[in-house]
Amino acid sequence: MADSPEKRGWIGRIWNVIWTPTVLFSSGFLVLAGFLAGILFWGGFHWTLELTNTEEFCTSCHTMETNLGEYRETIHYNNHSGVRAICSDCHVPHEWNHKIKAKIMAVKDVYHELAGTISTPEKYEAHRLSMASAVWKKMKASDSRECRNCHNFDYMDFTIQETRAASEHQRAIDEGLTCIDCHQGIAHRLPSDYLETYQEITDELAGEPSGKLYQQVADGSEEIRSFLTNSADQ
Repeated sequence: MADSPEKRGWIGRIWNVIWTPTVLFSSGFLVLAGFLAGILFWGGFHWTLELTNTEEFCTSCHTMETNLGEYRETIHYNNHSGVRAICSDCHVPHEWNHKIKAKIMAVKDVYHELAGTISTPEKYEAHRLSMASAVWKKMKASDSRECRNCHNFDYMDFTIQETRAASEHQRAIDEGLTCIDCHQGIAHRLPSDYLETYQEITDELAGEPSGKLYQQVADGSEEIRSFLTNSADQ
């Protein structure tokens, strides 16, 4: 014999209330109420996601002050067009499935904030390369997906670009390079000896042609070296 609701405790009583047909409200009312509740839930969920995409939220932790200071010295913060890219434009995908995954993965940032992993300038510098490597690996694997939300080869007019930029962008198309292969330091200061680590990431992901570029750098090509670091100097 099945247990009574009283014997099943408060969880059982709640379950019983949910699934017992009501005599107070019509089916139409319940459907409408459920629909409105769904809208409110979805709206609240979407509002929360958007709130966590703001620059104010991203930089609210004191450990992000270094990131913020470096970003404010780049062309993504201040430029002739007045178009600004904020943290989420580069670090949060637009696509729903990738966005949710990024939000879930961001929980680790809360942990490291509480643990004080990069709470001092010295700790930050000690972890700079590992933090940069994680971002490079993600962007390399996604073909610089977030970069391409604003910068797309299909929409570039190479005839009005500087000669070197047009040449390198055309080479990127021809050789299948991705944005992050040349623009690692576009928003934050580069760690020392970063090229060797980036080459290791490229090799780990396997089979991509960007290794040719870094061999040229290792062989002393000043033109390529200048191009790689140009973005960081702007």
